[in-house]
Amino acid sequence: MPIATVNNNQLYYEIHGEGEPAVCMGGWGTYCHKNGRGLARGLTDKYQVLVFDYRGIGQSKDDLNIPASMKLYAADLIALLDQLGWNKVHLIGLVGMGCGVAQEVALSRPELVRSMVNMGCWSSVDDYLRDLLELFRTVHREVGFYAFQQFVCIYSFLPEFYNQNKHRLLGPDGEWGELRDNYITHERLVDACLAHDTSDRLKDITIPALVIHADKDMVTSPRTTLPIEHGIPGAEGVTMEDTAHVVVGKAQKIEFCNILFSFLDKH
Repeated sequence: MPIATVNNNQLYYEIHGEGEPAVCMGGWGTYCHKNGRGLARGLTDKYQVLVFDYRGIGQSKDDLNIPASMKLYAADLIALLDQLGWNKVHLIGLVGMGCGVAQEVALSRPELVRSMVNMGCWSSVDDYLRDLLELFRTVHREVGFYAFQQFVCIYSFLPEFYNQNKHRLLGPDGEWGELRDNYITHERLVDACLAHDTSDRLKDITIPALVIHADKDMVTSPRTTLPIEHGIPGAEGVTMEDTAHVVVGKAQKIEFCNILFSFLDKH
């Protein structure tokens, strides 16, 4: 179980597969501790994929005296990449703050980045997203984790999928389980998400970028992802018409993988 000391903090990470280096980051969860499950199918067949626990999640420590920000989480990744000797990596940010981390890395250390993928993301929060993220956090604090889990699942999955898979989505082994009994970390992650703002700096991102728009996403949606595509010079954009905040189901996963690998193969 590799743990790196970066920025005077312990950060848990895993490396799966072989090939060109890639980093895969999600939202308030982690791709760690699952033997590579949850990653795009076939990704570790073609790429050496780094995944890591954000500060305060899993086995990664956190210093509560340091204000949480997207730049802080990006600095952790930069220090980890430097320690591993990785550069020219594909940054794949999915479903939330992983995209913000990728944006900050691409802006501050472009030589480390070969390409960037964003989905379920934003360059700055609007009133809807700000109020929703704060409401998620309030529900967690005032009502408890399981009420928060149900609330966020209802917003993140299509009704048909939720109805069929509620028993898997909710409960101790359900979604966003990394935040169970871990409200302080949730609070800090939300702080970073709310303060994230690259809207005036997107024009300075020079690496190839793909922005995937989920047309039925009730959390972010094209209203927050289209400005990223339009703000990054030369960025590509693809819309998944029947997809909510989280890609689920065989058909959606195949469509997502086709989009992802088509982009990565070009770069």
